[in-house]
Amino acid sequence: MVLKRRIVLFIILSLCSIAFAQDGLGGIGDPYFPDFGNNGYDVQHYTIALNVNMEEQTLNGTAMIESLATQDLSVFHLDFLGMSIKQITVNNAAATFERDGRELIITPETPLLENQPFTVHVVYNGSPGKGVSSSNLPFGRGWTWISDGVYVASEPGGSAVWYPVNDHPLDKATYTLQITVPQDYTVAANGLLQDVISESDGRQTYLWEAENPIASYLVTVNIGRFAMLETVYGDGLPLRFFVPERFADELPALADVTKEMLAFFESVFGVYPLEAYGIVVVDATLDFALETQTLSLFGRDLLAGDQWLGIGGADIVMAHELAHQWFGNSVSPASWRDIWLNEGFATFAQMLWLEYTQGTAEMNAIYDSWYDNISYLSASRNTPLADPGDDNLFSINVYLRGALVLEALRQELGDELLFAILQAFHETYRNGNASIEDFIATAEAVSGQSLTDFFTQWLYERDLPLSPLSD
Repeated sequence: MVLKRRIVLFIILSLCSIAFAQDGLGGIGDPYFPDFGNNGYDVQHYTIALNVNMEEQTLNGTAMIESLATQDLSVFHLDFLGMSIKQITVNNAAATFERDGRELIITPETPLLENQPFTVHVVYNGSPGKGVSSSNLPFGRGWTWISDGVYVASEPGGSAVWYPVNDHPLDKATYTLQITVPQDYTVAANGLLQDVISESDGRQTYLWEAENPIASYLVTVNIGRFAMLETVYGDGLPLRFFVPERFADELPALADVTKEMLAFFESVFGVYPLEAYGIVVVDATLDFALETQTLSLFGRDLLAGDQWLGIGGADIVMAHELAHQWFGNSVSPASWRDIWLNEGFATFAQMLWLEYTQGTAEMNAIYDSWYDNISYLSASRNTPLADPGDDNLFSINVYLRGALVLEALRQELGDELLFAILQAFHETYRNGNASIEDFIATAEAVSGQSLTDFFTQWLYERDLPLSPLSD
């Protein structure tokens, strides 16, 4: 009789658990991109295995996603656009699924309980981006085929084009990338190369491991006919550089200037925060560069020495992307509204590098020209930095006025105090996320001053304050 009662009680409790399990909703709550990301779980690690057909421009993929439920879940979402799904399992049991735009809606066989770890396997194939409307990918290129290779640049929402993902910086995770290609191609990706495995069919698999958490838009895979240089910085930080084979002679110079930049930025921002760094130059002319984590992405135009934002040469854009490894990568934005913490900081850093290499007068002359340019922006583009709008994330205002804010703060507080603020901000939010309000709080705590009026004028109001270099 006692045994029967226990069995009945167990059944009732199990049914109650199922009845009260919640649906995880699509959209993590970003004010600009409400469909990006998902709630109800926290991804710990991705293992992405891709077998790439370079001739047909297709791939066969398997994603293993190790997560922790943050609530009871009967249904949860991933972001995934395009391609065909062959199978999904949750904890090795077949799951049902449906698709709605970028939402991949998964129903596990057994509801997941809060604080329960779970593993999702998704098997898929196709050509990334094929049949996907570009309107679904604001600013996000995702997986891009070029004439004889591939690059991946996904800011802010392109990752969902090539693998199933919780596609928002708030859910950072570590990564294993297993990329199989023909043996005459090289794969450059995030983290450190662990192995190159020869396959029986004459292909080879590159195994890359990224040990520091990465925001999904910073994950990259680059395939090409690369020349490579490996070296170290300081006490052993691994550095690796990839360029198209015909530019192999450029590799030592790239390594030398990167080492000099690392030494300079460590003196300003603190010790480099990630497990490796390097550069990949793909064999295409790009109209951008991207701070993909531990391996910044550039086009071959980097090696032509073209100017960037009207100043300097290759070293200026290299400095910008390197600085992002601290601000944007190690410390990622809490929402896309906080983009100033990425682009304003990196643009300020490139100006510090310009001052270091060419002098204060040259830096000030550039700032003066930027100030004049911003003054003539239309009202729709000269938006407050604390809320630039989703269509102004990468506007000239975010970059140039963004840098001027920190130069103004430097003029207000002095170098020693400003750099102490930047270092404290990075250390406080390292490997995590921060908002503009978090930075303001750090600045006030470290300086011991109320900076409300300063930040209100520079970040929250549309009108441009007086130039920090005004007499």
